[in-house]
Amino acid sequence: MHARMKNPAFVVPGAMQALQALATSAEKGGVPKRTLSLIHLRISQINGCGVCLDLHARGFHEEETNERLVTVAGWRDAPYFTDAERAALALAEAVTRLADRPDPVPDVIWEEAAKHYDERQLGALVVGIAAVNVWNRLNVTTRQVAGEWAAASEGQKRAEATAAASRR
Repeated sequence: MHARMKNPAFVVPGAMQALQALATSAEKGGVPKRTLSLIHLRISQINGCGVCLDLHARGFHEEETNERLVTVAGWRDAPYFTDAERAALALAEAVTRLADRPDPVPDVIWEEAAKHYDERQLGALVVGIAAVNVWNRLNVTTRQVAGEWAAASEGQKRAEATAAASRR
């Protein structure tokens, strides 16, 4: 396997900084980091982004259980998630799959999320969902290879920043 090109975020001036700023803003919205990490993992599963799956799975370390990591794709039937996490996962799936139904984000999904998150947190969830979808689309389109980011100096810097943020 080989990538079609270097990741566009590293090629287009200012793109990496903009994407990092978008992700950072979502992290400041009051949603638990653990919840954001779960939705990142689930979105990347849906979009088939091996790079992001690799990155997010590595980022969990001790803060997450194996049961939750291996069942996040089946979160509806697994007993390991809180009601708030389920609402965030449902919202993440709906926003990621916009073209799959006539009413892409049904009121029932939005209202369930609004039971658990205030307006700022809902905004952070939507921004976080959008950010992961952008990364997935960049990686999948250019066929980035899972694991190679860890070897690249840019990837190492990003992994270090992700690890530092998860320790906060």
